[in-house]
Amino acid sequence: MLKRTKIRKLSDYFVELNGRQDKGIYFYRVNGYSQEIEEFIRKYYDLARKSGVIIEGKIPNPDEKNLSYYGEIMGMDFQMSLGFIEASLRKWLPRMNEYQRKNVATAIYDCLDSLRKAGKTENMLKNAYIKFMCWLYYKFERIVNQLGANNIPKILYEGDISNYELMLISILSNAGCDVILLQYHGDDGYLKVDPSSALSDNLQMVGMRAFPPGFCLKKVREDLQNELNNQRLYGTKPELLNCTNAWIRGEGLDDVRESILARGSDPKLFYNCFIRINGVEDRLTYTNELYQLQLALKNAKRKVVIVNQEIGRPTPEEIAGIRRNQYSRQDQMILDLSANIQYAPNLELQRIMVKSFVDVILLEAKAGDSNLNKLTNKAVYLLCWLKRYMPLLFSNWAPPEIACFIYLGGCKNENENMFLRFLARLPVDVLILCPNLNQKCMLTDNLLYDVNYTESLVLDKFPGESSQVTLATAAYHAERELDTLMYEDSGLYRDQQYGKANIISLQTMYEEIKILWDQELKYRPGFSTVDGVVNVPVIFSKVSGVKHGQLSQYWTSIRELLVEDTILIQKAPYIEPTAANPVKSCATEFYKNGRLLRAKIKEHPCYKYGILREDMQEFMLDKLQAIIEQRLIKGIGQNGTEYTVIATALNLPKDIVRMIQKFDFTKKNPKLIYINTTETVISLEDSILVAFLNQIGFDIVFFVPTGYQSIEKYFNKKIMEEHQIGEYIYDLQVPDLHSLPLRSTRQSWRDIIFKRGN
Repeated sequence: MLKRTKIRKLSDYFVELNGRQDKGIYFYRVNGYSQEIEEFIRKYYDLARKSGVIIEGKIPNPDEKNLSYYGEIMGMDFQMSLGFIEASLRKWLPRMNEYQRKNVATAIYDCLDSLRKAGKTENMLKNAYIKFMCWLYYKFERIVNQLGANNIPKILYEGDISNYELMLISILSNAGCDVILLQYHGDDGYLKVDPSSALSDNLQMVGMRAFPPGFCLKKVREDLQNELNNQRLYGTKPELLNCTNAWIRGEGLDDVRESILARGSDPKLFYNCFIRINGVEDRLTYTNELYQLQLALKNAKRKVVIVNQEIGRPTPEEIAGIRRNQYSRQDQMILDLSANIQYAPNLELQRIMVKSFVDVILLEAKAGDSNLNKLTNKAVYLLCWLKRYMPLLFSNWAPPEIACFIYLGGCKNENENMFLRFLARLPVDVLILCPNLNQKCMLTDNLLYDVNYTESLVLDKFPGESSQVTLATAAYHAERELDTLMYEDSGLYRDQQYGKANIISLQTMYEEIKILWDQELKYRPGFSTVDGVVNVPVIFSKVSGVKHGQLSQYWTSIRELLVEDTILIQKAPYIEPTAANPVKSCATEFYKNGRLLRAKIKEHPCYKYGILREDMQEFMLDKLQAIIEQRLIKGIGQNGTEYTVIATALNLPKDIVRMIQKFDFTKKNPKLIYINTTETVISLEDSILVAFLNQIGFDIVFFVPTGYQSIEKYFNKKIMEEHQIGEYIYDLQVPDLHSLPLRSTRQSWRDIIFKRGN
């Protein structure tokens, strides 16, 4: 019999018997996990599958048929002697040679003898013997004739092993088998049957931890099968492999400038880099350094693509150019879509592209994108971008050429991440520039090398021709630093510092409207700035009735709200449904598949907001999209009301447009007061107007002395707060509010709330 010995490293299991230092077998229990252990288990599983036995769960006890056949061939006699066991094995397992038979017989005898010494009866020994013989025949017959051979057979057992299972596997181990016990729940169960660890060793390695949930041999088997299936996805693999970043010195732009021939000389490799530079080393010279980099690449006759801030989404035409089908399996999808990658001038480059495509899509799937439709859409995006940039990066390509793809601004989404990972595995230097430290690039990749600087610089566009290069003076940067110190988290704000805002409608008491009305927004409850976006608290209320029926005080209270930048509407409707609107005839062109077509809107002759500052235009279009998506107006998505919403929002009166252009999200906001004293229901267009202005950030108050539901008809839900302040009065005529005198005594907020004033 062979001696059980200890391993020095896991790979010792794969050494043949004659190559082992102690010429023994290994029997270990694995109670913990690491990446190295997983790789070992995968390789050991594959060997046990080919020349060993894999046990998932328990070894089934012999059934009636098994016992009947055993009795027919061997009879039911039993003798506790080595000669009887050896003779029985000769008849029962005839493929074993004399050496193997003797070792197994001796191991069985020793095991039964230990049971006898432990007090087991003759009948119990017989039952154990028959069980061992049946297990050897039905479960292990394929390896008994390999015992003790130079190529040692492997047993892989998964689960909590029982006493008799351990005895038999120990018998086979002593006769010349390597054994691994996978114990996902730890060693406690095993130690109940072998308290002193006399039959096996406990594997102990640095960094071991509990097995991850779901880890099992079934998963190992599936992973191996998937790897086998994936091999055919590559087709003929390329001879050239990427050597990415292994050669760089970590100097950022200088690494990209490095001569291609100076990077390495192995003809089986292409030498590229994948670098992200966060921040800038020197703000005074950064722009010029980028311009000089572009000149150096141009002088070296390298192909360069520069993208600013965003890789433009694939157009419908680009998507239509990708041949694809319906897929039910991931491998089917990858194999079919990879056929879109064609580069007739150089078959080797085509193979490199296919390999990178398969690698990246498999990584995406492994990272959690198991949804086939979503993964297919990602793959189509990747192929669209490849076709877009292939002529610019690879026209007339031949090794060792390395193109350069520069992305200023950093990745904003998963699709951009995937595309840059794909490019980084091609003969392309991929350089990601993130000079503004407030804009984070979300890309992660094990090949990516980061260069980090502490200074930050806002740069929206890569400097092109020399006429476009601008250099900031030291005084300019000093002013920007002072600007940052003064206006960042200080409660002070620059004029028009923010271009985006979230609108929050305040719930107030009626008396608070006057208090908050003329306040700067930054002093209102709920105001804040988070990640460059202002949370703007606004008033959006309906005031029904007349307080105490006192008309003079009622009109005076409205007069007091007529502050600067206030639109006063005294008669409904403000916008007549039949009023001329040049946007109506083209509104259907501006909206498709649930999205505003912003480029088409801005290019159209009827678009009159092009004179506004760019961030305000985008803000207004964002809020228009939000009204449609939230279906704030009845009929949106049902009878084409969305086109009326678009036409109304894009044709605001000039005085309102000027207020919006002037609006600073951290200062006072514009106002709208709408008085409706009649039974007239406001028009659909008026409803759209007030909903849109609320989304923009206007304070809006409706005064309805009749208390009628004259303003709610076209709203899909309650979007304003209503205050019932007194009795209803009808048929009122609105006086000339601007001629009314203001109250001479200014009331404090305490007087207003607790009614101690006039």
